[in-house]
Amino acid sequence: MDEQAGDMRALIEQIAKALVDEPDQVSVNQIDASQGSVLELKVAPNDLGRVIGKRGRTARAMRNLLGATGMKFNKRFTLEILE
Repeated sequence: MDEQAGDMRALIEQIAKALVDEPDQVSVNQIDASQGSVLELKVAPNDLGRVIGKRGRTARAMRNLLGATGMKFNKRFTLEILE
């Protein structure tokens, strides 16, 4: 795992922990692939709505952050929110 990908994992984890009621249930798993990295975000079932947001706005904002940062590092990051 390279340093930028680790930083992205930590960033998503920190954002998610700030949003949810049960921050100890937040986990971010990273899967590296040839075309980029997939970050899998898992939260407590009752916090899922908080992470997704109204009409998916919060999730879209986190994905936009990953996309913008990925452009800087010339790497692709994808966020998947697991149930």
